[in-house]
Parts: sequence; C-alpha cells; structure tokens
Amino acid sequence: MSLVVAKIGSSSVTQRNGSVDVLAVSKLCGEVAGLRAAGHKVVVVTSGAIAVGLPLLGMGPARPGKREWLRAAAAVGQIGIFRAFEEALGLHGLLGGQVLLAPNDLMDRRRYLGSRETLLALLDLGVVPIVNENDVIADDEIRFGDNDRLSALVANLVEAQRLVLLTDTNGVYTADPRVDAHATLIEEIAAIDKELERVAGGVGSRVGTGGMASKLAAAKMATWSGVTTVVAAADRPNVLADALAGVGGVGTVFAARSQKLSARKVWIAFAVPSVGRIVVDDGARAALAERGRSLLAAGVVRTEGSFEIDDAVDIADPSGDVFAKGLASWPSTVVTENQGRHTSATPNDLADAVVHRDRLVLLPH
Repeated sequence: MSLVVAKIGSSSVTQRNGSVDVLAVSKLCGEVAGLRAAGHKVVVVTSGAIAVGLPLLGMGPARPGKREWLRAAAAVGQIGIFRAFEEALGLHGLLGGQVLLAPNDLMDRRRYLGSRETLLALLDLGVVPIVNENDVIADDEIRFGDNDRLSALVANLVEAQRLVLLTDTNGVYTADPRVDAHATLIEEIAAIDKELERVAGGVGSRVGTGGMASKLAAAKMATWSGVTTVVAAADRPNVLADALAGVGGVGTVFAARSQKLSARKVWIAFAVPSVGRIVVDDGARAALAERGRSLLAAGVVRTEGSFEIDDAVDIADPSGDVFAKGLASWPSTVVTENQGRHTSATPNDLADAVVHRDRLVLLPH
C-alpha cells in the first residue's frame, strides 16, 4: 500500500469562465477511487477557490487589487470547489473531508503535529482529505505562496511515497514549449540546479499563482523529504496510477533522495520563515557543512535583522551564499555582543551553541 498526494492547479480545475471544471474533477476523483480500490490512500490538494469565487461576485478574470475582495472570493469559491469534489467522490462511494491550512498551522510545531494527526485520522477512517490553503484568512506576508509548496509540505506531513503535481503541461521541458518549438520533455531529473530553475521561469497560467518554477521548488522540498515527485498533465488518462507505478513517459519524475531529511529538519528548512540572518566565516561554514558541527559564537561575523530564541534564521558565508538554516538558541542582540568570541569567553548562562546542530539543516543548492 502506498500513500499518494495529488495536487491539481487552478488552470486544471476551472474553466475559462471561472466555473469549476466538473469533468476534470470527475476524472481526478475517478482515478482517486481507482487507487483506493487498489488499497492505496490518497490526499488531494486543490487550488481554484479564488478563481471560482471571482465571477460569482461579478469580478475577474483579472484578480482585483483589494486583499479583502480576494479573501471574499476564496470564501465563496471554496464552497463550489469542495461541493464538486464531494459529489464526484460520492459517485464512487467515497467521502471527502475539507482541510484548510494556513501557514501558522505548519510554522508552529504543535499545530504542525496536530495537522498531521488530523490528516492521518481522516485517511485511517477511509476519508479522502481535500486540502487547500485557507485564503480566507491569508496574510500577504505569511502565506504558502502557492499550493505546489503546500502539497510538498503535506506530502512530508503524511509521509507519502508519491507527490503528483497535476498541471496543464506534460511536465518539465528543456525550454518553454509555448515559445520554443524545439523544447522537449525531460522525463527524469536527478537534481534540481540553478540552470533548470532558470529555464522553468515564472508564473505559467492565467488563473494560478504558481508556475513551473514553483513546481521545481515543491519537487525539491518533497524529494528532500524522501518523496518521489511527478509533474504530469492533469488530463492524461490514468495519470495517478501511472505515476505511482513509474510508467515511462507519464511526465517528469524527480527521484526521492536516498538520504532524506527528518520531518523536523524539513519543517525547519521549508515550513518556517526566516526572520534574520547570521553571517559566518569560512571556518564555521566548513565546520557546519563538512563536519556536522553546531554554530558557535567564534565563527559568527555579523547578524542581520532582529530575531529571538527559537526564531528561524538563515546562515550565510562571507560571500552571501545562504547554505543553512536553523532555529536560534540566542537572540540577535546576544549573538552580536558575543560574535567572534570563543565559548570560554561567553556568559555561562547561555546555551552552548548559537544554533545547535540538531536544530540546523544544510539547504539544498
């Protein structure tokens, strides 16, 4: 038995007039039912609430500039999205459960574990969780940004074996196929590098907030969690079953890393936003990156921004390259006061390390 997270984007779940694409939802739910009948568990992450809500409120297709109108559209559209999934799943004798997540649900460790418990309970009860970002209460400064990243975090939460990102293209291409007739599909990607991210570009659809770049970011997050990720076309027949079975040509496959990060370190790396930065010398970088040591005050060059104990901070080398992230054991004021000092010269009441190695993660490049 496998656990699959399937994410479908706004452009695949809505029609050009903003209404729910009932046929697309029906197709997806039919495939979910097929996996369930084969003994697998499935979590669906869906976008589209704002896109569906805007025309119902007499707005769109362009998004209005007022934040409160977008929130109102999400509140209205979310009902239509879930109703479509509820009805389509019901035709197969399945029950859907709506789960709306906000960033704080995954930034706070207790709420992170609570979200995990809820999702696993729904799956154990035979329910298909239908997950979306809670755009009704979303804060512009604290949000997932797009449901690709949310789906990667959900895949980590439930320890899925597959993350399938369903979109309106067949996968990742060597160039933008909309403008380059010679672009070809990349069927397998071993590592995501800066050149690939450059090729991926930016936002890719008329209604969504994500594009291929966000899918690469999600794939990076998921594969570092040990989750094999597939980017494939939502309208491809049997796409979920083929993605799970590893059928060739299903889309673009990103293999899971053999040495995955723990759930806690994935949470630190990707779920918690950094509020400051610690710049370290080359010796400290080598100690952290090559020898798995904790960050000590002696290796600190300077701090940027203000942070408190347990806040997430980026760790950069003298060139500005951010190579790690961790939870601070000292507030920024104390770090600044003691930077460059050996441990024997720092106050006795402080924690041994500025960032302990158990609360630090080296970031993928």
